[in-house]
Amino acid sequence: MHLARALTPAALLIAATASACSPAAPSTNTPAPAVTVTATTTTTPPPSGDLTTDQPESTAPSRRSAQRVRLPDVVGMNLQAAQDHLQATGFYILNDKDATGQGRLQVLDRNWVVVRQTPAAGKRVPTSTLITLYAKKLGE
Repeated sequence: MHLARALTPAALLIAATASACSPAAPSTNTPAPAVTVTATTTTTPPPSGDLTTDQPESTAPSRRSAQRVRLPDVVGMNLQAAQDHLQATGFYILNDKDATGQGRLQVLDRNWVVVRQTPAAGKRVPTSTLITLYAKKLGE
């Protein structure tokens, strides 16, 4: 059957499904012919200008994490302004805590004032350093 060889596996599946679902003449109890589909995969060798190398990756810190910057003093600023200032200076790993020890969350940062920071202001630290800002609600 040369027609079956010319059809793709998907076409055979569609044809078999269509014939099984279409109204047909009364059944003669003959089994449907078996269809075997063989899939073949091929791999293509990498081009001659392959970019992979057997050299180990560099373990040197990135330039961003190695850059040391003087930590600005943000004590006395509202928490939102302090975070904005630190990010403008290159510090993006920031944490804030309730300075009263009550464990309150700083939902609206503009309603909190920074009373302490770690590390201390003025130190030259990598921009990848975690900066923790301790804040109290305005008026406390």
